[in-house]
Amino acid sequence: MTTNDSGSAPKPPAKDPWDLPDVSGLTVGVLGGTGPQGRGLAYRFARAGQKVIIGSRAADRAQAAADELGHGIEGADNAECARRSDVVIVAVPWDGHAKTLESLRGELAGKLVVDCVNPLGFDKKGAYALKPEEGSAAEQAAALLPESRVTAAFHHLSAVLLQDEAIEEIDTDVLVLGEARADTDLVQALAGRIPGMRGIFAGRLRNAHQVESLVANLISVNRRYKAHAGLRTTDV
Repeated sequence: MTTNDSGSAPKPPAKDPWDLPDVSGLTVGVLGGTGPQGRGLAYRFARAGQKVIIGSRAADRAQAAADELGHGIEGADNAECARRSDVVIVAVPWDGHAKTLESLRGELAGKLVVDCVNPLGFDKKGAYALKPEEGSAAEQAAALLPESRVTAAFHHLSAVLLQDEAIEEIDTDVLVLGEARADTDLVQALAGRIPGMRGIFAGRLRNAHQVESLVANLISVNRRYKAHAGLRTTDV
């Protein structure tokens, strides 16, 4: 007896992993948008045509950074940035990560949050990974923001390359982690808005620690070879 004869419906075809949604109309907020990584991401997304709002603890500081970057970027305090954005990228320093997210729990409720924070320490031997009590910065974000949809991405991007106006394309992959495929698809699609980048699904948030930690290795690579190294995933 065949499967159809038994009365059970055939399985639908597997979804094409590169069939990603149109995210061009989403507003992207960047918390910590006045720092190197935040400024770089804001610049690249705005240059690609995305509506971008930079967030900072001080609205005037955010607006000053937005004016410098141009491309229609707006500046606001962190709370307003979170309220007005569809997708919120967290690019704050690790030592202010928990406090910032706790203060914005209400504004971030229902939002897609993309954590790109790397918990790192530095000593005379160089950079090394820290392990938060929750397991990773992304898992800490998920614990602090129970009403948000937390993902993790954009960890391995050079702030120098992101901010360099002479560079048209950034040749790198972006590892994306999260619990809901619809959310990681959106983040992958956002990564693909930046010329040269691809978003690659890399698992659930429980796997975020090793992705965040790899930045310590990339810092060592960059120092040794005077480079701005990124990642490419082969055979995908």
